[in-house]
Amino acid sequence: MNAKPGKVDLAGALYAPLILRLVLGSFFIAHLYWKFFVLPGGFERWWSNFESNGYPWFVPWYVFSAELAGALLLIPGIRVRWVSFYAIPMMLGAAHFWAARNGFWFVAAGAELPIMWCLLLVLQAMLGDGPYALRAGKRVSG
Repeated sequence: MNAKPGKVDLAGALYAPLILRLVLGSFFIAHLYWKFFVLPGGFERWWSNFESNGYPWFVPWYVFSAELAGALLLIPGIRVRWVSFYAIPMMLGAAHFWAARNGFWFVAAGAELPIMWCLLLVLQAMLGDGPYALRAGKRVSG
């Protein structure tokens, strides 16, 4: 910890996108696992909840595709920025859904967690692929 105030530890910062990719991808996998193997009624119940809450027919398709893309593409580092941008509206929708019903706080099943997840996706989109990505995006030099 010899870093001076105001200096960025570049050695550690270089791995931030990788770590964020692994964490976000793992959480997407966990959410998919929950839908299929933990939720009473499983995937069918999760899917039908959208209609019973008044969402248009395409919303569960989008949500499932965004979660699947996050689970399959973020960890290996494939099209990381695009996947992150694709999933952000889903998290904004989840935040709105839970805020309208339960308020802000996570401990009351509120919007706090989806808002945080949304911000992490924004950071991932800003940071890009990071090291060990299967398909690194174009780098901007400067």
